[in-house]
Amino acid sequence: MRRVLLILSIVTITISSCTAPAGVTKLKRYGAMYSEKPTTILIMPPINRSTKVEAKEIFYSSLTTPLTLKGYYVLPPMLTMEILKEESAYDSEMFIERSARKFGEVFGADAVLFTTIHSWDKTTIASQINVTIEYLLKSAKTDEILFHRTGDVTVVVQANSGNAIADLISGMIITALTKEYTVGKQCNVYTISDMPLGKYSPLYMTDSTAQAGPKEFKAVISR
Repeated sequence: MRRVLLILSIVTITISSCTAPAGVTKLKRYGAMYSEKPTTILIMPPINRSTKVEAKEIFYSSLTTPLTLKGYYVLPPMLTMEILKEESAYDSEMFIERSARKFGEVFGADAVLFTTIHSWDKTTIASQINVTIEYLLKSAKTDEILFHRTGDVTVVVQANSGNAIADLISGMIITALTKEYTVGKQCNVYTISDMPLGKYSPLYMTDSTAQAGPKEFKAVISR
């Protein structure tokens, strides 16, 4: 938790557009989360609709930590991946529109998280990385949508030496060296932050009156 807070404290964040309607509480937006009280989450391999071929593998490994910090038990991703491959269930596209109850029976999960990578762009000259990712948490008991949110996050790398050419080159190098999963992790932090707290959080069931965030949001992070 301290690590996440530290990350948030050292970056400049601008969140714009799609303001949530006044008076929309988390209980009203995510009522099924409070009634079903899911504890165990199965993360399905991301659906990659971006032009970055490796985005699926890069992003998959970044999902566990933010869900755990929210108070949920997440089934081990690597073990889950192997079982899904053995059962020919690796392609999430085949299951996102189908019933999730089978995953509950096989894995003992209460809910299944589907993510769709709509874009994953890295612009070296502009020194920025942008991702647009959609999150959909479906009940493995009732097939009801428990949580649905889309995040559009851009990380801008800033270099201020006073020399425009030097800053451009520096920005290009820093961007080139930036670990791709960092951007996905930041998108997770902001998107999943709106999810109601899980059973393993000390503040479980105390956030129902908090105002829910927008279903779609944009965040610009300067580093």
